[in-house]
Amino acid sequence: MIAAAHFLALLSPGPDFFLIARNSLSSGWRVASGACLGIAAANGVFIVAALAGLAALSRESTWFVILQLIGCAYLLYLGVLFIRHAGTSGLGSVLTQDSHVARSSLWFGAWRRAASMGFLSGILNPKNALFYASLATMLTGPYASTGWKAFYGIWMFSVVLLWDLLVAAMIGNQAILQRFARVLPWLERVSGAMLILLAVGVIIFMMH
Repeated sequence: MIAAAHFLALLSPGPDFFLIARNSLSSGWRVASGACLGIAAANGVFIVAALAGLAALSRESTWFVILQLIGCAYLLYLGVLFIRHAGTSGLGSVLTQDSHVARSSLWFGAWRRAASMGFLSGILNPKNALFYASLATMLTGPYASTGWKAFYGIWMFSVVLLWDLLVAAMIGNQAILQRFARVLPWLERVSGAMLILLAVGVIIFMMH
């Protein structure tokens, strides 16, 4: 459920999505791949920090219980937010971008700038830190071992990078983008429902 909730949350466009979209539409997917790598690197920093930070907390400690409750509350908040504002992400603004702007830019320089912008976009977004800390608190019992944390860390980093690269490659296709815009409200509702179910499930588990 943690892996599924993380992936579904990626489907809902945020600042990172629009950064990738604009880079892909203006400079092509190869330049946009720099933004993808920068965003994934920023996510990786938060993933490592969240998982490593919890290693010092005992499952029975008061601080761990408080952290779990805060994490559940944040996931519930995100879930309600996704459902409440489904279909209002403003994806239509991306559809009108000029796909031929800045194609004459020096490729490596443009790629490096995109990577820097992607990393800053990800690392300066406080929601990323809260989201990964919330997911990390869900790992309890045998799933809180070093091996499982490494597995989830690698999984989440890889999914962020691969999904963003897929978005960058497909975003220039107007037909695909228009279809995505049509199903986006339902994707956001499903994402919200998954986050709420995950939070409720952990709360029920804690009560036992």
